[in-house]
Formats: sequence, structure tokens, C-alpha cells
Amino acid sequence: MCLPPPDLPPQVGEEQKNETSGGGKGEATGGGGTFPRPWRERVRVRGAGGGGVRFYLTSRNHGQYAQAMKDNISGPEIKYIKRRLAQKIREAIKSFPVIVVSGARQVGKSTMLKNEFSDFFYYTMDDFTTLEAAHVDPFSLWKDKDLVIIDEAQKMPGVFNAIKLTVDSDRNRRFIISGSANLLLMEKITESLAGRALYFDLLPMTYGETSGSLFPANFPSLLEVGETKLPKSVDYIDPIPFLMRGFMPPTLTLEEHREVLSWLEGYTKTYLERDLRGLSQVESLIDFRKVMQVLALRTGNVLNQADVAKDSGVSHPTTHRYIRLLEVSNIVQRVGPFFSNRTKRIVKSPKIFFVDPALSVFLAGYYDKESLLKARESGGFFETMVYLHLRSVCETMTPKAVLHYWRLTTGREVDFVVEHGRRLLAIEVKMTGNPTVRDINNLLIFLQEFPETALGILLNSGDAVKWLHSRVVTVPWWWLDL
Repeated sequence: MCLPPPDLPPQVGEEQKNETSGGGKGEATGGGGTFPRPWRERVRVRGAGGGGVRFYLTSRNHGQYAQAMKDNISGPEIKYIKRRLAQKIREAIKSFPVIVVSGARQVGKSTMLKNEFSDFFYYTMDDFTTLEAAHVDPFSLWKDKDLVIIDEAQKMPGVFNAIKLTVDSDRNRRFIISGSANLLLMEKITESLAGRALYFDLLPMTYGETSGSLFPANFPSLLEVGETKLPKSVDYIDPIPFLMRGFMPPTLTLEEHREVLSWLEGYTKTYLERDLRGLSQVESLIDFRKVMQVLALRTGNVLNQADVAKDSGVSHPTTHRYIRLLEVSNIVQRVGPFFSNRTKRIVKSPKIFFVDPALSVFLAGYYDKESLLKARESGGFFETMVYLHLRSVCETMTPKAVLHYWRLTTGREVDFVVEHGRRLLAIEVKMTGNPTVRDINNLLIFLQEFPETALGILLNSGDAVKWLHSRVVTVPWWWLDL
């Protein structure tokens, strides 16, 4: 396997540069800089089946696989990194006339759709001319066109009913609808496209995707009892630079951390001034930012809206509405509790997570490595990064796996419970490089309560790979994504 550190990022197509274009494949720039010697080699490998080019970075510890990559060197320039979700969409579009892709701004929706579905006609409602045409006559956008992408579709809700009428009269037509709004977008189309559409969430680019791993094998193997095969050893991958840089595609091309901070600052400002005002009336942007900052300090924790309201100085009803807006715009997501009739004393409030760990770190006010290492919230930030990767893998499974957490009123907690049909995985997250059996007490309690669970997993921040119990294994945080 090839394991890239954040210091030498792959060059990623920037959605920001592609959104204003009328179609075609986006170009990207970036990369470079001076970095640790083991990570300087750039390898370019053509992806299976043609299309995009996958970017790999090799280290001195990767042996034969690294040598195989070297044999395929053809230069450092690349245009696009393939996304896992594209294959799922490609399969689904064969059976469903409408596919809905939602995700936060800048996660790469436009770039993915333009590169992976270049045979579709692309329209974006960010373009005023297209928006005006859709308002006057939405059918004109796809007249004599069978394959159509409509980006930022939530800006023209009237287009949904027109799509419904079109696919009802011609089931050979195919539409991909994309938008930065989540629940709002779904509310608009649920009634119009019931039974006609399938929904997907595109998250920030994961560690595995930047490593060229389009079909992660490690996570599914853990769901299969008796199929778990662990490597003898793995490389150490420091999680701190990933927490500070995050996984938004545009940040992966930035060389200096101050550039990352500037990008995050601009992203937050653009979100507040552009997207938020387009979604709802906000009385005070200052109060809204306060709620965001308080939530950032609580990412990875059980959501208590009363405490958020108290600490931010914003009224409880307004706090509730602002959190809802953050969910609608895909900035935060909730993880519900794992319920069972066997467990009566369970905490029923959801956990809250930012979709990108660097955004929560930035909003919490940690701008450098030294302050982040000392932060009492560092465990929550680390868990947020794990959430992104688990959620991404779950999204690509068929059917999608569901993420929960488990917590008793006594305080006993398992960070994540993955449910896929009748199969369960219990996952604990510890920011430690030396996990021991003392770290798995809660996992053992869960396994005793739910003996049907396939395995207990302790994700660590180091390079430990070992069995801590006959039913509990510990692996590094990034390993599940390959």
C-alpha cells in the first residue's frame, strides 16, 4: 500500500475553479514545496478502466508495491483524483432515472461529476443565465438531451417537478442532481421524485482516496467473522498534520499551513455570507458564528443544545435553528444512539460531528501544532477525523451501513457502532500510540451485551497492530480506509 502524508499533497481538481465553467473536465494546479526526503517521490498510475489518474506517494518502507509504482512513472502533473462514490453513482444510474448528490461546498461535487460523467450535459444554477432559463422554462435545459447534470439545484426548486414529468414520460432519461444543501434539498424533491431517485452524500476526500484506494478491503473484512487478516507491521502516520489541514480537496494543494488557515478563514466567511443567507434568515451572523465555535469545541461529543445555548449566549430556540442550518448545509452531521430492547439505561441524545476535522480545529481557535497538542478537545477532533473515514466507507457499501454510538447513563460508551444488516462492529477511538487492554473495557462490555457483534476494534493514533483480546483488535486510524 502507498501512504501519503499531508505534507506533500496530491494535486486535486478544485471545485471552486470548476463551478463557473459550462462543462467539461476541470484542470487543477498545485503541489510542490520542500518536504521530508522519504515522501518526495511522485508516481503516476493510470486507473483501471481509463478515465482519471490516481496519484501515489511512496516511502522507503513500501517495498515491492513502491517499486511497482516506480515502473509506471510518467510525470508529476495530474488533473484529477478519482472518488469512490463515482462508481456507486455509475451503478445506480443504470436503474434509477434520478440520482441526488449532496455535500458541503468545496468537497468536490462539481469536479467529480464533470470528470466521471463527461458524457452528461452539465448545468449549474450558480450561473445566472442557466438559473434564468430554468425559471422561464426548465424543460429547455434538457431538450434533445438524455443525460443531464444539474448542479446547485436547490436554488431552483421548480426544476424538480419538471424532472419528475420528464422521467415519467421517458424512463430512458437520466438526471444527476447535485447541491450544497442537504435536508432542504431533500425536502424539495422528496414528494416530486418519490420512487424515482436515489440519494448519496459526498464527503471531503479521505486518506484512502488520496492514496488511490478506490475499493477499501480492510473494513469489509472486519465485518466478516473469521476473515480478519492483519499485517505484521505498518508505517506510522502522524494524525496531527491531517487534523490541521483537513480533507477538503482545495487544501490538499496548499504548501504552507498559513495558506490552509487563510483558506479555512475564507471558507467560513463565504459560508456565512453566501450560503447561509441563501438558506434562511439569520438575525445575527455574529451569534451564528458563536454557535459554530461552541459546537466546534464539542465535536465528537453528545449534543446538549441547552449547554450550547448557554455557552454561546444565544437563546435556546435560536440555537436549535442555527444547528439545524449547519446540518442543512452539510457542515455538521449527527450520529444517533444504538438502540436495543436489552439496554434500558441508554443515552438517547445524538452525537455531533463536523464533516471536516480541520474546520472544527480552526473554529475552536487552535491554529498551530503546539496548541492543538495541548488542547483538551484533541480527542474529539481525532474522533471527528475517524468519523469522516467511517462515514465515507459506509456510504460506499451496498446497502449503506449505518453509524451509531452506544452510551449508558452510567457513562460507559463505545464511540461507534457500525450496523450493516444484522452484522455489528464496535469501534473505540483512542488518541494513543500504545494501546493496552485497559483501553478496551467498554468494548468488552458491549461485546458481552451484544455477542452477535463481529468484532471489537480499537483505532489508535500510532502504528500498533495487534490483538488485545480474542475478539478485539487494535489498528491505526487510517488502516480501515485502505
